[in-house]
Amino acid sequence: MTPSSQLRPKGSLATLEGLLPFMAPYRKRFLLAGFALVVAAGATLAMPYAFRRLVDVGFNTIESGKTAHIDAYFIGLFALACVLAVATAARFYMVSWLGERVTADLRRAVYSHVVTQSPEFFETSQTGEVLSRLTTDTTLIQTLVGTSISMGLRNSLLFAGGLTMLFVTSPRLSAIILVMLLVLILPIVIFGRRVRKLSRESQDRVADASALAGEILNAMPTVQAYTQEVREARRFGDTVEQAFDTAMRRIRARSLLTVTAILLVFGAIVFGLWLGAHAVMDKSMTPGELGQFILYATLVAGAIGALSEVMGDAQRAAGAAERLLELLALSSPVQPPAAPLAPPARRGNGAALSLSDVCFHYPSRPQQNSLSHLNLEARPGETVAVVGPSGAGKTTLFQLLLRFYDPQQGGIAIDGIDIRRLALHDLRGAISIVPQDTVIFSANALDNIRYGRPEANDEEVVAAAKMAAAHEFIERLPEGYRSFLGERGVRLSGGQRQRIAIARALLKNPPLLLLDEATSALDAESERLVQGALERAMAGRTTLVIAHRLATIQRADRIIVMEHGRIVKSGSHAELVAHGGLYASLAALQFGLG
Repeated sequence: MTPSSQLRPKGSLATLEGLLPFMAPYRKRFLLAGFALVVAAGATLAMPYAFRRLVDVGFNTIESGKTAHIDAYFIGLFALACVLAVATAARFYMVSWLGERVTADLRRAVYSHVVTQSPEFFETSQTGEVLSRLTTDTTLIQTLVGTSISMGLRNSLLFAGGLTMLFVTSPRLSAIILVMLLVLILPIVIFGRRVRKLSRESQDRVADASALAGEILNAMPTVQAYTQEVREARRFGDTVEQAFDTAMRRIRARSLLTVTAILLVFGAIVFGLWLGAHAVMDKSMTPGELGQFILYATLVAGAIGALSEVMGDAQRAAGAAERLLELLALSSPVQPPAAPLAPPARRGNGAALSLSDVCFHYPSRPQQNSLSHLNLEARPGETVAVVGPSGAGKTTLFQLLLRFYDPQQGGIAIDGIDIRRLALHDLRGAISIVPQDTVIFSANALDNIRYGRPEANDEEVVAAAKMAAAHEFIERLPEGYRSFLGERGVRLSGGQRQRIAIARALLKNPPLLLLDEATSALDAESERLVQGALERAMAGRTTLVIAHRLATIQRADRIIVMEHGRIVKSGSHAELVAHGGLYASLAALQFGLG
């Protein structure tokens, strides 16, 4: 991960500059919102002046019997209120739309970027934390764009306009208040920095709680099987309390910032008004001017108080933006080629596969090679089985073929083309995998199988299900292929989930098929059915099979035996048994040979 702290000071409001590309497409909307904001602020600033005219001029006309003037002033005041109402409503609509639109774009951009990351990212990051950034943090951005920016600009205009009118009304009193306000800014800035730091920390603690909850909920059968519900509830409760304590520190700091700002600002203004009252008594200021001064002073004080609130929102949003921009700054170590080659022409008998002197270690274990100087050739249409003890590098081999990782040494080629020269979409589009840990999505059976090839029609989906021996049990579901399978396929048995995954892989119909213990969760009868389907499917493509149960791979064209990341033997089942060694030992254990 490339931390944003390398780009800008951690937690700085400058972080918010990273949001500008998401706002840029909506310049016209921002301009319209800005126009409405200026009109509303102008109408608000005109109110105190209209009030002064009403007091000093309007009421004087009553003494002379000219009541028409007083009526005109009230009509003008109401017209001003109408302008204010319409402009405020327009501003609210525009900025609310912008907040929702920018937040939606940001969520989509972050999610789209995250799903392109290599498995290395997902091995070191907690899903719950990523989800927290996509939800909680983007909500803070929505508040900033949809409310805080508008409120900040509005109150900045009111502050600037109100302060200007204060000087127009009474330069002496305004100068006194301004000097006092400048002296009072320092403690507000100090508290603001404290709030910003605590905002980021609070968001991190919430993400920790979300990550823990996601992990435990995904492992709930295991938690309940080991009767750890109380312990996990206590762990989550402790994490929530930590988040609460951090949030309370932030809230206390922000509350102190608010009370400090309001007391100091209004204290300065009350002092100025006290001086103004004496000026009226000395006849150096009219009552209307004092009223105007009071109203403008109230606007200025309210603007400063609102700006302190906006600053708090901006500081929280800066922390949220920093976390989101960290995700957007991620760069996957597996990069597509700058000028990808066209994929090889599709063959009817599969694809040729070649691995040359491949060495690989996982980034988290640089001292331990998972594959060492591996060389492997698979002819088009050939079925190659891969066996060996756990940790031999079998699954790592599949991950390199899918280019989830790149080897540190050597190369992998399909039909003579280095896979690093192919677009990732083209490479992975030519491969289907049936993993040992089956993934079922929260959708119906039809859509789960169609995930292998979204454009496939219903008849093709059913045909794939029949090949995978899944058609009969799907038909027995309450709504057949339209039956919802539950989150992670909780409504299916392990064998049924695996047959859905096999049907998905067969529907894709690729030249290269990877089977990682594809029948491990099947009972004897289902395994017989699926094994026959897989043999028919493998006939038209190159297939690599990982299997611990040797009975499922005896008819493979070739079996390679891996140990400690190397190929130690290769041959047919009979040849390997006759030769002795690791494979013969495994066969003796499973078949009772020797």
